[in-house]
Order: sequence, then structure tokens, then C-alpha cells
Amino acid sequence: MPKVYLKKGREAPIVRGHPWIFSGAIEKVDGDPAAPSVNDVLDSRGNWLARGLYNPKSQIRVRLLTWKDEEIDRPFFRRRLSQAAALREQLRSTTNAYRLVNGEGDFLPGLVVDRYDDFLVCQFITAGMDHLKGIVIDSLSSLFPVKGIYERSEGGAREEEGLSPSQGVLSGEEPPELIPIEENGLKFLVDIRNGQKTGFFLDQRDNRLLVSSLARDKTVLNCFAYTGAFAAYAHKGGAKQVLSVDSSKSALELAEQVFNFNGFSSEHGDFLRRDVFSYLKACPDHFDLVILDPPSLAHRRRDVDAASGGYKFLNLHALRVLKPGGLLLTFSCSQHISFDLFQKIVFGAAVDSGRKVQILKRLGHPIDHPVSLHHPEGEYLKGLLLNILE
Repeated sequence: MPKVYLKKGREAPIVRGHPWIFSGAIEKVDGDPAAPSVNDVLDSRGNWLARGLYNPKSQIRVRLLTWKDEEIDRPFFRRRLSQAAALREQLRSTTNAYRLVNGEGDFLPGLVVDRYDDFLVCQFITAGMDHLKGIVIDSLSSLFPVKGIYERSEGGAREEEGLSPSQGVLSGEEPPELIPIEENGLKFLVDIRNGQKTGFFLDQRDNRLLVSSLARDKTVLNCFAYTGAFAAYAHKGGAKQVLSVDSSKSALELAEQVFNFNGFSSEHGDFLRRDVFSYLKACPDHFDLVILDPPSLAHRRRDVDAASGGYKFLNLHALRVLKPGGLLLTFSCSQHISFDLFQKIVFGAAVDSGRKVQILKRLGHPIDHPVSLHHPEGEYLKGLLLNILE
């Protein structure tokens, strides 16, 4: 097996369990240094440390799979996938859609698998995991008797790995245009072929349920509404009125379908196609509850300053349209924006708005999006529930 030798004194993060090895920590590669492969990792004295996926084109040169001397083969993936499935078993009583594998959080870096009823959607984000695609699909097929496995491997992280987008059927049937799913008694329609991410924002499940508990008799502004999941939960919770704003015509059309699919009255829901930034700045109305769930504004570390300005703008204008005693649920899904930085941005918005604000709750991932304690970078979703005092 090819070997990666670390520079002297660079082994401490690996020994402590961090799964990434950057190019600057590597002294030499024994084997083909130009091809993705499974490599052993050794310290500068030749002591074996771990085994992982090597990619010569990435700044994260090795992503570790195991700290044991074990084969990376079908039995290995079956064990890891079975362990991941067992963690999600308790969700099956409330939903038939959940994240089955969450990359480093499930100690399978570069692999994301979402389940939508009888279909699995895979994302092979890194070159090393892409290299093992056949083994992964065989293991998934043998463990989960689903109708089909579909690939949605795309995005900036894959580009940084030197990979082109890849989409299509990997096993079984072609998925239908829309897959009906259920979540906490609500029904949704998911477009796994063309929707954002793998078709649905599974990571907001718990926060949607929170909205349902807060929405009774409130006027709600749902920004970046996408296909209306937060809106549906607000309606379920007894909201007086919900306005959903998004720039995507197709997303809002699907949101209206979901609204009707659940039997909600059209009197209590409006869908507005507008740019959220422009809408908030000019909004003449005031609301009891505002939900801000924008797409990632910082795809790369160099985007952090610009993204911080964007988040501040959104939160400033959201605070301005809230009534005294109103609630703001605000989120960042940007990996490069830390929780501490996000809270400071929102604090700056509160100061500039002249409002006095309480933090009621910090929000994050549901249990099907675990984060490895050794890899805090995996905690990408940050949220705050705020109360506007005056």
C-alpha cells in the first residue's frame, strides 16, 4: 500500500483523531504521488498512524478513514454504514427522509448519503471517495433494499478536488420527478434530480419543529423559503399568516404544491418571488416571527468578509421589520463562519438596529447530521432564536 510520511512533529493532530492532513504536513509519498488512492500514514520515524484517502490535487492531501490496521474493503464499508444506519433508526417513527451518512461525522469523509423513502441520494465529494464509488454502492445496495440509488455529486468542494460534476442513476430505478416524503405528520415533495443539495434541507428538521411550536396566532415572514418547509410547519403550528419569499420561481411553485398537498387554506399563505435582500430593505410591513435561512454566503475561506457583510445586512433588516416582542430565527450554513463569528455579526446588526435582543436558544444540526468531536469544522449549521424586547 502506498505510504505518506509526515514531517517531524506534525503527527499530533492525527494521533488526537483529526481526519485531515494538509499538504504542508507531508514530507514525502512512497508510491504514485499523482493518483488518488488508499494510503497508510506514517510519522517521520516510520511509525504507522492511520489509513486514509489520498488526493494529490487537494490542499487536504489525506482524509483519514481509520486509526486501525484494517482493510478498506466491502466489509469495512458495511460496518461503517450499518453503524450509521443504527444511529438513525430512532428517526424512522417520525420521518422517512433523513441523512444516512454525514461525511466526517460518520467517519466516512467525502461521502454524503440522504434517504428519501425508497431512494438514496449520494454525494461523492472527494477524489478518494469517488475512487471507491463501486465498493460504496455495492455496500449500500446490499444493506438497504431501496428502489434506486442516485448520484448528485457537484459543487465547489468537488471542484477543489479536481473532479467534474457527476449525476445520474447508480443502481436500480430512475427516481420519479417528485418523491413524496413525510416528516412529523407533514408531507413534502422532493426533487432529488434538480433541487438544492440533494433536494431537501434535512438538516433543518428540528428547527422546523421549533417553528411549529412558536407560530400560533403569529404573522410569519419566511425568507429564502425554497420549497416552503418552514412555512408548512408554521401553518401546522397555527400561524395567522405566512409570507414566503424566494427568488426561485420553480421553488415557490413547488412550495404552493406542498401547501395544497397538506390541505392548508390559501387564505393563510402567500408566496412572493423576490430577491430577499431587496425585499427586506424595502419591506413596509412588520411581523411577529421572521425566519432567515439563506444559502451559504461563504463557500471559501476568502469569502468570509463579504459573507459577514451579507449576514449583517439580512439580520439588520430582519430586526427592523419585527414587532416588539417578536422572534427571529436566523441561520448560517457557511462552514467558514464560526458560531462565535456569526453571533458577533448578529450582535452588530442588533446594535445598528437600535433593538434590545435576547438569545433564547442556540440552534444546530439534528441527530442524523452528527459532528465528530475530533473534527469541529463539521459543525456547519449555526442558528439563533432571538427575542426582540423593544
